Amino acid sequence: MTDDAYRSCRLCPRACGVDRTAGARGVCRVGSEPVVARAALHPWEEPCLVGDKGSGAVFFSGCGLGCVFCQNRAISRGEAGAIVTVGRLSEIFLELQAAGAANINLVTGTHFLPSILSALDLAREGGLSLPVVWNSSGYETPGAVDALRGYADIFLPDLKYAKSETAREYSHAPDYPTVALAAIERMVKISGAPTFAPDGRLMRGTVIRLLLLPGHLLEAKTALSRIFRVCGNDAIYSLMRQYTPQPGLPSPLDRKVSGREYSSFVDYAASLGIERGYTQEAEAAAESFIPAFDLTGVLKE
Repeated sequence: MTDDAYRSCRLCPRACGVDRTAGARGVCRVGSEPVVARAALHPWEEPCLVGDKGSGAVFFSGCGLGCVFCQNRAISRGEAGAIVTVGRLSEIFLELQAAGAANINLVTGTHFLPSILSALDLAREGGLSLPVVWNSSGYETPGAVDALRGYADIFLPDLKYAKSETAREYSHAPDYPTVALAAIERMVKISGAPTFAPDGRLMRGTVIRLLLLPGHLLEAKTALSRIFRVCGNDAIYSLMRQYTPQPGLPSPLDRKVSGREYSSFVDYAASLGIERGYTQEAEAAAESFIPAFDLTGVLKE
């Protein structure tokens, strides 16, 4: 994959077709040069991803999905971050490795995929040996997923919706349920079943995140059932309770997930026969778990 992909951009399923090299902005709201808002050790991922010091999270600005409830709005709307070169991005990866990161965790990077792959090539030439995590919304094209063969060791996709109506209302993406299901199935086939290091760190595999939205328990159960039917126990399932309501949202998005809703979700997951999974405490739904997108680790000292 080359930088020409930015000239008539179809990197995500939106397929805007705009020339981002000429300054045009598609749904992702960013140009063709990588924009990074934070690069630091991140302790708030699933336990198998954080190791002793944290996951080496690189938060990219812009997003091709744009959910109305996004708690990382500052970066998903392209309102934070600094432009970095491919060379600087490769240095960031190596700096995180030197700091003791368990992996390189690329957060919402689809719209910068060609640059990221180039940066990974440079970093490997410079000694990068950590597993690479592709942390995404799940809204991916088959071509984007296939381009990650040989680059992404671990896939960390969301599966947000089971109904086109919900996906249209909250993300303006009625095709999300179909697109994400196919993308995640492809990710699991590429990564294979989970492989762990002796210390419990995940080295290869796919962790599927299912964010329970308030008032959408049945839909979350449907999404989980569908993806488990396809991927079975070749994946790890993360049942997320961390939905944090943002100002101005209508009901039911104006509240947190209730204990009863989440308990029912967890019980349902157990009834399916899921062998590997994670749950979250209620405390995860807090503003304090949202990182500061203040350019930490981004600019060269």
